[in-house]
Amino acid sequence: MGDLKSPRLMYAKALLLAIAGMMAVAGILIEAPSWRIAAFLAIAVWAFSRVYYFMFYVIERWIDPRFRFAGVWAAARYMMKQRK
Repeated sequence: MGDLKSPRLMYAKALLLAIAGMMAVAGILIEAPSWRIAAFLAIAVWAFSRVYYFMFYVIERWIDPRFRFAGVWAAARYMMKQRK
Protein backbone atom coordinates (compact mmCIF):
# COMPACT_ATOMS: atom_id res chain seq x y z
CA MET A 1 0.00 0.00 0.00
CA GLY A 2 1.38 3.41 -0.96
CA ASP A 3 1.61 6.57 1.10
CA LEU A 4 -1.51 8.62 1.60
CA LYS A 5 -1.04 11.81 -0.42
CA SER A 6 -4.49 13.35 -0.69
CA PRO A 7 -5.10 16.09 1.93
CA ARG A 8 -8.84 15.35 1.75
CA LEU A 9 -8.24 11.68 2.61
CA MET A 10 -5.82 12.67 5.40
CA TYR A 11 -8.51 14.86 6.98
CA ALA A 12 -11.04 12.04 6.58
CA LYS A 13 -8.64 9.61 8.26
CA ALA A 14 -8.06 12.05 11.15
CA LEU A 15 -11.81 12.48 11.56
CA LEU A 16 -12.39 8.71 11.60
CA LEU A 17 -9.62 8.24 14.17
CA ALA A 18 -11.12 10.98 16.37
CA ILE A 19 -14.55 9.35 16.12
CA ALA A 20 -13.08 5.93 16.99
CA GLY A 21 -11.31 7.44 20.01
CA MET A 22 -14.46 9.18 21.23
CA MET A 23 -16.47 5.97 20.81
CA ALA A 24 -13.87 4.04 22.81
CA VAL A 25 -13.96 6.61 25.62
CA ALA A 26 -17.76 6.59 25.57
CA GLY A 27 -17.77 2.79 25.75
CA ILE A 28 -15.43 2.78 28.74
CA LEU A 29 -17.49 5.42 30.54
CA ILE A 30 -20.70 3.51 29.82
CA GLU A 31 -19.14 0.37 31.34
CA ALA A 32 -17.65 2.19 34.34
CA PRO A 33 -19.27 5.62 34.74
CA SER A 34 -17.24 7.69 37.18
CA TRP A 35 -15.38 10.99 37.24
CA ARG A 36 -12.27 9.14 38.35
CA ILE A 37 -12.26 6.89 35.27
CA ALA A 38 -12.94 9.93 33.06
CA ALA A 39 -9.96 11.73 34.61
CA PHE A 40 -7.70 8.70 34.13
CA LEU A 41 -8.76 8.47 30.48
CA ALA A 42 -8.11 12.18 29.92
CA ILE A 43 -4.66 11.93 31.51
CA ALA A 44 -3.80 8.83 29.46
CA VAL A 45 -4.85 10.47 26.18
CA TRP A 46 -2.91 13.64 27.03
CA ALA A 47 0.22 11.73 28.10
CA PHE A 48 0.29 9.43 25.07
CA SER A 49 -0.20 12.35 22.69
CA ARG A 50 2.76 14.14 24.32
CA VAL A 51 4.91 11.01 23.89
CA TYR A 52 3.85 10.83 20.24
CA TYR A 53 4.75 14.50 19.78
CA PHE A 54 8.14 13.86 21.35
CA MET A 55 8.83 10.82 19.17
CA PHE A 56 7.95 12.44 15.86
CA TYR A 57 8.57 16.14 16.32
CA VAL A 58 11.09 16.74 19.09
CA ILE A 59 13.50 13.98 18.02
CA GLU A 60 13.35 14.94 14.32
CA ARG A 61 13.55 18.70 14.89
CA TRP A 62 15.89 19.15 17.84
CA ILE A 63 17.60 15.92 18.87
CA ASP A 64 18.59 14.22 15.60
CA PRO A 65 17.40 15.84 12.36
CA ARG A 66 18.94 13.02 10.28
CA PHE A 67 16.26 10.54 11.29
CA ARG A 68 12.76 10.28 9.83
CA PHE A 69 10.63 7.70 11.57
CA ALA A 70 8.17 5.46 9.77
CA GLY A 71 6.14 4.69 12.88
CA VAL A 72 6.08 4.20 16.62
CA TRP A 73 8.18 1.03 16.49
CA ALA A 74 10.87 2.73 14.39
CA ALA A 75 11.04 5.55 16.93
CA ALA A 76 11.19 3.07 19.83
CA ARG A 77 14.03 1.15 18.15
CA TYR A 78 15.90 4.43 17.60
CA MET A 79 15.54 5.38 21.27
CA MET A 80 16.71 1.92 22.40
CA LYS A 81 19.81 2.18 20.18
CA GLN A 82 20.60 5.61 21.61
CA ARG A 83 20.65 4.18 25.16
CA LYS A 84 23.50 1.78 24.30
